[in-house]
Amino acid sequence: MNEKTKNYSDLIDEIPYDSNIETDIPVLGEPTVDSPLLEKHYPHFVSDCDRVLVNVSCRSERKLNKAGLEPMSFELAGPRRSIFFDPAKVKPAIVTCGGLCPGINDVIRAIVLTFYHSYGVHSTIGIKYGFRGLVPSYSLPVMELTPEKVGRIHEYGGTILGSSRGPQSLEKIVDALQRLDISMLFLIGGDGTFRAGAKIADEIERRALKISVVAVPKTIDNDIYLVSKTFGFDTAVDMACQAIRCAHTEAIGAPNCIGLVKVMGRHSGFIAAAAANALREVNFCLIPESDFDLEGRGGLLKVLEKRLKKRGHAVVIVAEGAGQKYVAGKNMEKDPSGNIKLGDIGLFLRDSFSNYFSEIGMTVFVRYIDPSYIVRSVPANIEDSLYCANLGQDAVHAAMAGKTAMMVSRWNDRYVHVPIASVIRQSKRVNLDSRFWLSVLESTGQSSLKNT
Repeated sequence: MNEKTKNYSDLIDEIPYDSNIETDIPVLGEPTVDSPLLEKHYPHFVSDCDRVLVNVSCRSERKLNKAGLEPMSFELAGPRRSIFFDPAKVKPAIVTCGGLCPGINDVIRAIVLTFYHSYGVHSTIGIKYGFRGLVPSYSLPVMELTPEKVGRIHEYGGTILGSSRGPQSLEKIVDALQRLDISMLFLIGGDGTFRAGAKIADEIERRALKISVVAVPKTIDNDIYLVSKTFGFDTAVDMACQAIRCAHTEAIGAPNCIGLVKVMGRHSGFIAAAAANALREVNFCLIPESDFDLEGRGGLLKVLEKRLKKRGHAVVIVAEGAGQKYVAGKNMEKDPSGNIKLGDIGLFLRDSFSNYFSEIGMTVFVRYIDPSYIVRSVPANIEDSLYCANLGQDAVHAAMAGKTAMMVSRWNDRYVHVPIASVIRQSKRVNLDSRFWLSVLESTGQSSLKNT
């Protein structure tokens, strides 16, 4: 993979200097228990005073100085010398929610092994099929997770706990946590899961319970706010690149052939953009953030026609959320998570290409590839696997220290703690004024695809 797709700074947008982002992490109480890692002479403890700047550019520093503001910073993740929970009495639980993503099993494995090796906790509870597993009416048994049971799960895609979408009763979820005597709940999910996690943490606080809620960001779309890059993204880009290579091979194998690849990305086009940037074989990259016209002198069809007449082939990659103005249903149906169901832009473009060139009397061949479910279901690659291991480990250290209502994140090349309340403020999008998107335009050579 091109090194550009592995550079975290290429995938983040600078946070405005005057943002009201919260950075303080809620805690359940004073940490008064000596960490078991002290007995092992562990050399790398951190404290709450260790911070990571949110913005590190000189431009940001100048803006802060002019405004008379202190630079924002996140709490550094890692093991603490003093912890809140007694390891002999804790009972952790893990739940995975939403769609599948490469690396979920790696995170589960890392959490279980860190509890076992670092804190002497021999068993973790796995909640089956998302939040449904905490609602009695579904009658789903919990799964005991031990080092033996998770030993090889990182070799497989998906999640051994299963997953589900859709809201569940907040009161019943917290009732179940009390009934099971859970000390800490690890949420592996995306934006919807985090919104539910924030409500769960609020209800736990309202009941004055000592249950930690720690989130691990999961989405191949890379659209979670205040995360440099989500786990599964690198694997998704790898798989997208394989599809693009196949599309390019098909495109150059026949006269006037178009290789069309659709990848995931409901509202954010990071996968499509990063894959286009990595391979440099894509001629048109269509993402939700950048509107395009289909017809007209500057529209996609006319520009594609010029490309075929000049080079004899073309490769188009489109994110699933791009061009929804052409395919969105009138009824605005929603899925169980409350997301509006997308129209199929891939099939629409395939048919539009065929119809347009047929009408102008030009023979073309369209080769359409949709690897979406393959992309999200494969095991994590090595880089994502390592990333997941670090996230899982730091999630455990945070929970043992009594941190709650927070997410473990990677930011400015460090692992940090971010309040869930800040994470759910908004979603991350490709910045069309960023160097990252400019690099895509320089690679593809595409115009604005607008009739202006």
